[in-house]
Amino acid sequence: MRVVVAPDSFKGSLDAAAAAAAIGTGWRAVRPLDEVLLVPQADGGEGTLDAIAAAIPGAAIVAVGPVTGPDGRTVPSRWLHLPDGTAVVELALSSGLPLMSALDPLGATTRGVGEVIAAALSAGARALVIGLGGSASTDGGAGALRALGLELFDADDRTLPDGGGALARLARVDASRVQPAPLGGVRLLSDVTAPLLGPSGAAAVFGPQKGATPEQVLELDCALARWASHLEDVPVVKDSPWNPERAATTPGSGAAGGTGYGFLAMWGAGIESGSAAIAELTGLVAAAASADVLITGEGRFDTTSLTGKVTGNALSLPTQPGARRALIAGSLAMAAPAGVWAASLVELAGSRDNALNEPERWLFAAGIAAARSLGARATRE
Repeated sequence: MRVVVAPDSFKGSLDAAAAAAAIGTGWRAVRPLDEVLLVPQADGGEGTLDAIAAAIPGAAIVAVGPVTGPDGRTVPSRWLHLPDGTAVVELALSSGLPLMSALDPLGATTRGVGEVIAAALSAGARALVIGLGGSASTDGGAGALRALGLELFDADDRTLPDGGGALARLARVDASRVQPAPLGGVRLLSDVTAPLLGPSGAAAVFGPQKGATPEQVLELDCALARWASHLEDVPVVKDSPWNPERAATTPGSGAAGGTGYGFLAMWGAGIESGSAAIAELTGLVAAAASADVLITGEGRFDTTSLTGKVTGNALSLPTQPGARRALIAGSLAMAAPAGVWAASLVELAGSRDNALNEPERWLFAAGIAAARSLGARATRE
């Protein structure tokens, strides 16, 4: 059998490469003669730089730091220089949720990712690819754009503090000093299809994951609406191929707490599915087409997993007739799609703490379970 193992990272425990290796080792322990191909994935969130770096010969990591972390403390970061002069920036490395000392849904900022982008542009980047995912904030990308020269003021003409909550007091925007987009353009890799506002928007869907109460979700949604309304009169935005109203309703504009919207509106960036782009780039699309078994996975499988993330994209890829699909997740908050074999590390380990403390052990165990189940079925058939 030809087995393709293509998980996302298991957030907070293992990166995608380590997760793929553990699953693959478990499978081989049961079926050592099978061909097992490891193709770790990303969707614009954690692991995006590593996945692209592994797929493109000559790509080089460039260290940056310290930059402003999502809670104001400084953090080291990096970007990826591609041979054609493109800079790849991963938001999660400088503005990601795991970098928070404590959740702060109203005050967390994307300023750090803007500082990384500024460093890449200063180094001569001709084009940008920005991975959106895993963010700690819901600030509409305002922090990132402020690091690139945007100025925001309240009704008393005082500079606003960072964070999505402060946007509720936004009264004036000055974009006269914003750095222009690189001539080669800006591509956004989104891990979701959410728009900026409303019941399926950045605050409503992802705010609770970042610590927002129902009242704070409403506050953030209103603040993002105010942010969008004030961009309507900004000359830079008026010249963009995306007007603010169109940008706010574009699928993926709600990615990374609305950071997708900020770059769509201000820089006229293009936006696409990060999981689909990286699957193509890493060879997963071609590998899946000839696989007998395709295994994917992530830390938590829930309702957002099928809306642009790695697992949803992988499970939808064309395979050869009769191929099996499998899902291994840290936890299953919803049932796997029909016909997909699934395993939960929490169930295998007996508790969430056990699964988190020894993720490689339980991914290895899940690989064994998958091989016994799917391999036995193949043998019978």
